[in-house]
Amino acid sequence: MTAEFVLKLGWAAGKVLSKQGHGRAVIGKDTRISGYMYESALEAGLSAAGIDCLLTGPMPTPGIAYLTRTMNAQLGIVISASHNPYYDNGIKFFSSDGTKLSDETEQAIEAELENEMVTVDSSQLGKARRIKDASGRYIEYCKSTSPFFMDLSGLRIVLDSAHGAAYQIAPSVFKELGAEVIAIGSEPDGLNINKDVGSTYPETIRQAVIQHRADLGIALDGDADRVLMIDHEGEIVDGDELLFIIAMARKEHLEHDDFGVVGTLMSNLGMETALKEAGLGFVRADVGDRYVMEELQNKGWTIGGENSGHIICLDRTTTGDGIVSALQVLAAMSGSKKTLYELKNGMEKYPQHMINVRIKKKVDPFSSERVTKAVADAEERLADKGRVLLRASGTEPLIRVMIEGSDEQQVLSEVEKLAEVVDEVFG
Repeated sequence: MTAEFVLKLGWAAGKVLSKQGHGRAVIGKDTRISGYMYESALEAGLSAAGIDCLLTGPMPTPGIAYLTRTMNAQLGIVISASHNPYYDNGIKFFSSDGTKLSDETEQAIEAELENEMVTVDSSQLGKARRIKDASGRYIEYCKSTSPFFMDLSGLRIVLDSAHGAAYQIAPSVFKELGAEVIAIGSEPDGLNINKDVGSTYPETIRQAVIQHRADLGIALDGDADRVLMIDHEGEIVDGDELLFIIAMARKEHLEHDDFGVVGTLMSNLGMETALKEAGLGFVRADVGDRYVMEELQNKGWTIGGENSGHIICLDRTTTGDGIVSALQVLAAMSGSKKTLYELKNGMEKYPQHMINVRIKKKVDPFSSERVTKAVADAEERLADKGRVLLRASGTEPLIRVMIEGSDEQQVLSEVEKLAEVVDEVFG
């Protein structure tokens, strides 16, 4: 991604907005050094199309979704590559409702990219201004998603912001609710986002929880739309377990029976079993928050997510939000008077192991007969005691090889065999 492309992308998005008679976009970013460059390029492109820009500076992705909706903007734009290293970057869009853009709007923007860039008349150029209270607005919103009676006084929390977009906002949220916060991953320098910290590297916060004898740990990713937690025993509580805890807490207040959870192809079989035993529905969507959201809307349900920690609570917000999700877990602890360790033990996870195989270029893993046969052989050996999942990453040049089953040693053996074949063919 280059500055020239982002300039053209901003212009193309602006042209689509201007055709709809609208004219204001909110722009946020995480803490990558390239964010400065891309922010300026986006601002210039949008201005050239006659669109006004509201700049927030570093802001979690879900914060931009919220501000776009509440500030009556027609477009939200986030400059972030989420959990990826600093040298990657990307652009995310939100509609005026704080949701992902429709396919129709995305296609319209792509079509505009093919046209020659033409700047509007000088009198019609878009203006830009910074939203000075953006962080405060979002902090208050996050706090409002927890029960009014929830008091975190006496709770010691280690909070890892991954040197990312939430490095100032997240500590404020939990401190203002009364918790003692030990902040790590909160000193971004443009180059250290997600580096050995955050939800993609939980060992750092796990050690900190043990060292500080904390009640729990909360680890966000670079743009704070994902969260993993650590219990007081130092055990990782992943997205599946957090989703289970939130769903069971919601079940206590149900006024109807039509309630269920949307997981993904990667969701642990143990969560599916536990939810069904509790009388809750469960369906799997393809991996990716877009597909989870589509299934939630199809079912009319409100809770869904991925084991990576990207959790959507549509009864609280419009998109995945790491801070809001963590608050829902804390509310479940407060309401039940149980520890995180006790709540997560309500479900028994099946042994699940995944190996990421780096590949030369993006490819369909089932385009190889050899790989297809290796998958079939693994499934035959697992019989009805496990399952195999092979999929290309949507954000990185990786093929994810995942196997789960009742026998951990067999799972480890099978995933290593299959990953070796995938590496030999595509690596």
